Amino acid sequence: MNLADLEMSPAFVWMRRASILCLCILLGNPANAAGTAVGTVIENTANITYDLAGTPLALQSNTTSIVVAERINVTTTLQSPQTLVAPNDLNRALLFTVTNIGNGDEAFALAIDSAIGGDDFDPNPAVPAIFFDSNSNGVFDAPDQAYVPGSNEPLLAPDASVNVFIVNDIPGTASNGQIGRSQLTATSMTGSGPAGTVFAGQGDGGVDAVIGTTTGSAAATGEYLVSEVLISVVKAQLVNDPNGGNQPIPGATITYTITVEVTSAGVATASTLRDAIPMFTPFVPASITLNGGAISDAVDGDAGELDSSGPATVVVRLGDLTQADGIQTVVFQVTIDE
Repeated sequence: MNLADLEMSPAFVWMRRASILCLCILLGNPANAAGTAVGTVIENTANITYDLAGTPLALQSNTTSIVVAERINVTTTLQSPQTLVAPNDLNRALLFTVTNIGNGDEAFALAIDSAIGGDDFDPNPAVPAIFFDSNSNGVFDAPDQAYVPGSNEPLLAPDASVNVFIVNDIPGTASNGQIGRSQLTATSMTGSGPAGTVFAGQGDGGVDAVIGTTTGSAAATGEYLVSEVLISVVKAQLVNDPNGGNQPIPGATITYTITVEVTSAGVATASTLRDAIPMFTPFVPASITLNGGAISDAVDGDAGELDSSGPATVVVRLGDLTQADGIQTVVFQVTIDE
């Protein structure tokens, strides 16, 4: 059979049509982390075929139909690390992300709680205390819009997120080493409650809304740490692969660079940097440096070592640091397992 005959054969035509159908299904039904969209109509009809006295017959059942209800689910995630503050600091912000993980459009009310207990002091919520990260730069600054309850609740599509700051003042009575906590809660405007709670007709398009596993409300908590000395710690990574590129493939080398800087008055006494080696990335021997100077892997008279008494950890003793000492730079390397 030549190629032209093959392309016209019933089997080839069927395979080609099946391939096109599969491609259309793949392209036409994108994955959605929130699940099946609210309002989707699901219909089903059964068919039966049989013979009667040698005559083939077919019979069709009635069609069942159901409309997918709205599932209300939300997550709130802390984005800020523990934030260093000083007594009487004003407008200190913590960044959170609120995500609609339900399957319909949903608005969420936001609330701050800075008296949640279990800490050393209660931060004082600023007025206003909640802002949207309007310019999406992750920094609390002038363009950020204040949240006004009952006025501008964020309306989020399924899988959509909004970044939110909660802003507190630090009381003058807070002292060095103390921790204060503050919490952001996002709650569905439709309602909240135990999973399975139904709000009849209150979902998108008038369908029922059903509370999901998050109970329609989610909270996350951030921390302020009072420190007379403010320190900046920033970590960066650079990948070099065996092909001369920067792809994180097996055999590639990752160079980690950590910079430490005192950014205020005061002395950070006996400062020590510890960085655990990640899993699947063996440490590169003799790769530790401090401000360009080599540090041996062994415990000896220099400023650091690779501590192997437990999980492998790079340890560098920076000593007493002040703002005058400037940036301290620690570098070491690992490789990605072959």
